Amino acid sequence: MTIATEQNIDQKLISILDTVTDPEIPVLTILDLGVVREAYEENGLINIKITPTYSGCPAMDMICDDIIKAFENKGKLAKVTLILSPAWTTDWITPKGREALEKYGIAPPLEASADKDALLGDKKIVKCTQCGSINTKVISQFGSTPCKALFQCRDCKEPFDYFKCL
Repeated sequence: MTIATEQNIDQKLISILDTVTDPEIPVLTILDLGVVREAYEENGLINIKITPTYSGCPAMDMICDDIIKAFENKGKLAKVTLILSPAWTTDWITPKGREALEKYGIAPPLEASADKDALLGDKKIVKCTQCGSINTKVISQFGSTPCKALFQCRDCKEPFDYFKCL
C-alpha cells in the first residue's frame, strides 16, 4: 500500500480536520480517507487543499462546506481549494480508515490487480464484512455509490458493498 507523500498538514489543525467525515461513509474522516493534501494557517486564514476521490464526486461540495463549518465553529476562517493532480487513489486510505470501512460493513479496496480479478473475474478474494468468508461473488459492479460494487456472500447470503480500487 502506498501512503500519500505529499501531505503537508499543520499539526495544530489535525484535531479540527479529524472531525470532518465523508457524508457518504460517516465512519471515515477526511484524514482517514486521505483527501487532505495540505492545511496551513496564513495571516489568520486556514488554507486547506483537498483532492476529490474522483471527478464529479457529489460528496466533495458537502465536504468543503463541512470543513469551512468545522473551522468556523472554532472561530477561524477557512478556504478550501480542490487539487486535481495527483489524482486521489484508494492507496491513500489510512489503515485506520480501512478498518473503519470493514467494521461499517464495506469491504476495503484491494490492490489494483486483485480488484480487477474480483470485479471482472470470479475470483473469491473479497472478504464478507459479516462473516469473514471469501466465498463471495460480485452482484453488480456498482453499489450504493459509483465508487462501490455490490457483493454477496455465498456462505451467509448477506449482501455488502466493496470499495473499488481507484
